[in-house]
Amino acid sequence: MKRQLRRVLGMTVVATLLSFAAHAQSYPVRPVRILVPLAAGGGMDTVTRGLGLKLADSLGQTVVVDNRPGAGSLVALDILASAAPDGHTLMMISATTVIHPALYGSRYDVVRDFTPVGQVTAQGYVLVVHPSIAAKSVQELVQYLRANPGKLNYASSGIGSPIHMSTELFSIATRTRMTHVPFKGMGAAYADLVGGRIQLSFATIISSLPHVNAGRLRALAVTPAKRAPALPDVPTLTEAGVKVVVVNWYGLIAPPKTPKATVERISSEVAKAMQSPDIAKRLVAEGSEAAPSSPQAFAAHLKVEQAQWSRVIKEAGIRPQ
Repeated sequence: MKRQLRRVLGMTVVATLLSFAAHAQSYPVRPVRILVPLAAGGGMDTVTRGLGLKLADSLGQTVVVDNRPGAGSLVALDILASAAPDGHTLMMISATTVIHPALYGSRYDVVRDFTPVGQVTAQGYVLVVHPSIAAKSVQELVQYLRANPGKLNYASSGIGSPIHMSTELFSIATRTRMTHVPFKGMGAAYADLVGGRIQLSFATIISSLPHVNAGRLRALAVTPAKRAPALPDVPTLTEAGVKVVVVNWYGLIAPPKTPKATVERISSEVAKAMQSPDIAKRLVAEGSEAAPSSPQAFAAHLKVEQAQWSRVIKEAGIRPQ
C-alpha cells in the first residue's frame, strides 16, 4: 500500500513538472502586454518599448506596451493583480513602486503580492549645482551646507520620488539640511535650476547632460558605485567621501502565482534582449546600462530597496502631502 502511494505521488510530481515545462515551452500563445505605470515618452516607456521589440522577435508574439499612469503605480498594479498568472501580462516598475507604499500606504506589497521576474536596467543620478554656488567639489558643498542649514533649495520630481529620497539619504549621510522644492517631473524643474532659483538637484544623467556640457550646471558627483560612462571625469559620491550609493532601476514583475518555469523563460529572454549591442549602446549613451538579473536576485534587491527607503522616510521625517 505504501509503495503504491509513493508511486502515485511520484507520478503526480512528475506530471506537474512536465505540465510546467510544457507551459514554458509553449509560452506565449497570444500577445504579451507590459504595463507601464507612467505616461508615454519617459525613460521607462522608452526602455520598455525597446525591450518589447526584442521580445517580440524572440518570443514570436506581439508585445504591447500599455501605459497606465496614476496613483503611484496603483492603477497598473490593480490590473496586474487581477491578470491571469500565465506570463501574458507583465509590469515594468522602478523604485517609485517600492517607495510609494512605504510613504502613502498601499494594499499591495511588491515582493509579497507579485512575482519578481528580473531587473532590466540600472541608472544613477548626478549631483548638479548652479554655477553661482562656489562649491567645486562635494566636500566643499557639504561644508557650505553645514554652515548654512536650509539656505539652499533642491529640486525633485515630486514628494517620495527617487530623486527626493536620494537627496534625503545624502542629507542624512552628510548631516546637512536643505529646502525641498518638489516639481511635477524634472522637466519642469530645469528652468528654475538653470535660472539659479533652485541651487542643486540629484538629476538623471541623460536629462542633465546638455546643461552640464553647456556649463549651465556643474556636475559634482554621480550616485552609482562606479563612474558613469557618460560622465567619466565626474567622481562617484563614494570617491568624493560620502558613503552613499544610489542606483535607480527598472524591472519586471508578473501576477502572483505565475509558474516558475514561465518566469524563468521570460527572465532569460529579457537578459538576452538587454545584452544585445544596439540596446546596450543606446542605454550607455543615455547614462544607463543593462542590468538583467534572475528572479531570485531581483526579489532580494526589492527587499533591500524596501528596507533602505523605509529607513530614509523614517529618519528624514518625510510626510505625504
